[in-house]
Formats: sequence, C-alpha cells, structure tokens
Amino acid sequence: QVQLVESGGGLVQPGGSLRLSCAGSGNIFIINDMGWYRQAPGKERELVARITSGGSTNYADSVKGRFTLSRDNAKNTVYLQMNSLKPEDTAVYYCNAQIVRQIVQNQRVYYRDVEVWGQGTLVTVSS
Repeated sequence: QVQLVESGGGLVQPGGSLRLSCAGSGNIFIINDMGWYRQAPGKERELVARITSGGSTNYADSVKGRFTLSRDNAKNTVYLQMNSLKPEDTAVYYCNAQIVRQIVQNQRVYYRDVEVWGQGTLVTVSS
C-alpha cells in the first residue's frame, strides 16, 4: 500500500503565506516526479508545480514568482511554499507522485510503476 499524506492547508488572508507538505509512505522504492495540482469549485484540476527526481521544476504561469517547490528524497516528501496568496488561489490542492514499488515474489524482486494521488488539502484565501 502506497499513500500520500498532505498537510498545511487552511484559511489565510490575501498576501499571506502557507506551506504545504506531502509525504509518501508504504511500499516505496523510489519516487520519480512529484507535484501539486489544484481544483477550484466548478473548474478542472490544473497543474500548479512539478519537480523531477533530479530537481528540475516547472510552474503554472499563474504561480510563477510566488510559489516554490522543493523535495526531500530521504523523507519521500515534497513541499510547496506559497507566498503572496491571492483569492484566486483558493482550491483543493492535491499531491501527485510517480512511484516505483518493490514487489517480492518467489524469492525474486520486481519493480512496478504507479501513479498515486493524495486526498487533497483545502486552501482558502479570503479577507
């Protein structure tokens, strides 16, 4: 079983900051890409930011210069530092990861790729 647990969401005033965390647990051999998506009411889920295992990042145009994505591979954790928050940032934020699982069968070791989503954490930006 592989899980992603998100934390750090909440209510913040415009111009404020929040730091989201996403920690992977369970059968994880290695995590490749990790990132954050968000979904506002009545809208489709959209990419916020992603980071590769090598540390390369990409951000949505709407958050460039305000959000910073980082990861700690030893802790299987990704962080999203959100500054200068705007009301339009209000959404449920979902962590996503491309994970390699280790499977042991008949004294042999196999590896399987799987995409995992977190349950989401709500970020509300309002005065």
